[in-house]
Amino acid sequence: MRLRTPLNLLTAVALVLAGPPLLTAGDGADSGTRIPGLRFMVPNSPGGGYDITARTAAKNAEDAGLTHNIEVFNLPGAGGTVGLSRLVSEHGNGKLAMSMGLGVVGAVRSNHAPKTLADTTPIARLTEEQDVVVVAKNSPYRTVDELIEAWRKNPGKLPVGGGSSPGGPDHLAPMLMARAAGIAPKEVNYIPFDGGGELLASILGSKVAFGVSGVGEYLDQIKAGELRVLAVTGPERVDELDAPTLKESGYDVDFTNWRGIVAPPGLSDAERHKLTRLVEELHDSPEWRKSLRQHGWDDAFLTGEKFGAFLAAQDKRVVSVLKELGL
Repeated sequence: MRLRTPLNLLTAVALVLAGPPLLTAGDGADSGTRIPGLRFMVPNSPGGGYDITARTAAKNAEDAGLTHNIEVFNLPGAGGTVGLSRLVSEHGNGKLAMSMGLGVVGAVRSNHAPKTLADTTPIARLTEEQDVVVVAKNSPYRTVDELIEAWRKNPGKLPVGGGSSPGGPDHLAPMLMARAAGIAPKEVNYIPFDGGGELLASILGSKVAFGVSGVGEYLDQIKAGELRVLAVTGPERVDELDAPTLKESGYDVDFTNWRGIVAPPGLSDAERHKLTRLVEELHDSPEWRKSLRQHGWDDAFLTGEKFGAFLAAQDKRVVSVLKELGL
């Protein structure tokens, strides 16, 4: 007698012999870093540091095949706190992230914002970079010493512009610079702009005597000769720039800025994991490594709870420095 094997048993055997089915990102594979419909908010104007970081990260992620069609959009206002408030209101939205940095930490304090970074889901710190002290190409100041000599004589008549609210990096850097030069920070005429893009027009139009912003924001304009860089604020010279550090110029300042990504509160573990994995894979990609070099950014990668602890420490640091400066 010939035994007949049921069809469903044959099918099961065939599947076992063939191996496990291939999973796609939508089926829940760990390669599910592809997040359909992901939106990346920039809480300041186009052309600023958050904007450049977000658009660079989105393009690199797509070029590396990690995801596709990331929508980057700008929601400027109040030094980034308008965008922060919007982010926090999107409770549980795993398809939204926000580019941010030290400027948002300071803006929360200076604007007494009702929502803080403690209300968000920390994803990752991406970069660290120095600020640059720049003037327009037709400025009378050719060295940082010439600038500071004029600044000391009449601080109020030499306005300095920055792309962040009081308490942000572009505010803290010139305040520390003023103190190191013997100028009372309260006498400094600081003019805030909503991002480096807005600040640039005022520097080029000589509406401010000088500006302070991130290396990556103005590297192209410096190389093109539209801006003259007088100094950098960090501990070492920047390879792409012919400019001294403030410290080697005799001013005791060592200051760097950083940028990262946060998401709305209330994410599930799976949603948080997907966003974190996407950023981890971006960080490890050759596309991102190339962008770090091109923009003069230093790798400062930190994720999850460690990044959350860093944000809390930065908030305390901003409060401490503002008190120390009498601001």
